[in-house]
Amino acid sequence: MLADILSGWPPPALDPAGPFNGPIVTLSWVLFAMSGVVLLVVLVATGLALFGGAKWKRRLSGRKLIWIGGLVFPTVVLSALLVYGLALTAHLNAEPEPGEMRVRVTGEMWWWRVAYLDAQGREVLQDANEVHIPAGRPVTFELESADVIHAFWVPPLGGKVDMIPGRRNILRLQADKPGAYGGQCAEYCGGPHALMGLVVVAHEPGEFERWRRSRRAAPAPSDALGQRGAQVFADSGCGACHTVRGSAANGLAGPDLTHVGSRRSLGAGILPNNRGTLAGWVADSQTIKPGNRMPAYKMLSGGDLQAVAAYLESLR
Repeated sequence: MLADILSGWPPPALDPAGPFNGPIVTLSWVLFAMSGVVLLVVLVATGLALFGGAKWKRRLSGRKLIWIGGLVFPTVVLSALLVYGLALTAHLNAEPEPGEMRVRVTGEMWWWRVAYLDAQGREVLQDANEVHIPAGRPVTFELESADVIHAFWVPPLGGKVDMIPGRRNILRLQADKPGAYGGQCAEYCGGPHALMGLVVVAHEPGEFERWRRSRRAAPAPSDALGQRGAQVFADSGCGACHTVRGSAANGLAGPDLTHVGSRRSLGAGILPNNRGTLAGWVADSQTIKPGNRMPAYKMLSGGDLQAVAAYLESLR
C-alpha cells in the first residue's frame, strides 16, 4: 500500500516517460555539456594565468582576449543556445489539436483544482490534487492561478510552466506507459509551498474510460457510521467550502470531495489517504500543513471525527 502511494516519488527529472519531456531532457544535457566546456576553459585559463609562463600571461591579459572571451564568446554561445532551446520546445506549448483531451489545472494556496473539459472547453468534471489521463495519448493542460504565481511541474512528463493570475498557459504532456507520476509546485508561492504536490495517474485507455464513467455523483453512505459522518459533515458547515456531488454540499472555496476516498494521497500529496489521516486532517490540518486555509475542527469529539473520516473514506 505504501509503495503504491509513493509510486512516482521522488519524481525523476532526467528520466523521460513521454515524448514531451524528451526535448527538455535533451536541452538539459546540452546545457550541462556546454557548462562543462565553459568551466573547463575558464579553469585552464585561470591555471595558465596563475602558473603559466610569461608568454601565456601576456596573451591572457591582452585586450583582444578580453573582448572575445568576455563579450563575443558568451553572446554567441548564449544566443545559439536560446535559439536551439526555443526551436526544440516550441511545440510543447501549442494549442490543443481537435479532439485532444483537455484538462484545466488551477493553482490555489496550497492545492490544485482540476477540471476535465469537453471539446468546447466546458467543465464536465471537477477533482483536486490528482490528474487522471490515458496513457499513450497527448493531453493538453490549461494552467491558471487563482491567487499567486505557482508553477506546474511533473518532471517525468514535461517541463515546468508558470501559473499566473489572469493568464492561461498551455502545456502538452503524454505518458507512454500507465503509472503514477509525481509532480510539485516549482515556484515559491507562500508558507506551505513545499507541501504542494500532485500526482498524474496514467491508465490504459480502457481503464481510463472506466475511471471516467465512475466519476458520477457520490452515493449516500450505506452504513450507520458513514451516515452519522455525513450528518456531522453537514452540521459542521463543511459544505460551505467543499462540494460533494449528490449531496447538499456545493462550496467552491476548497477541493471537491466527491471522490476524495479514491485519491492516493491527502493534503496535496503529503499524506497517505486513509481513515486515520482523514480524521487527523479534519481535526487539525494546521498542525500538519501550517498556513493552509482549512480551519482546525478541534471541537469535534473523537467519535464524530471517526464518523466524518468514515464518510469521507466512503466517497470513492
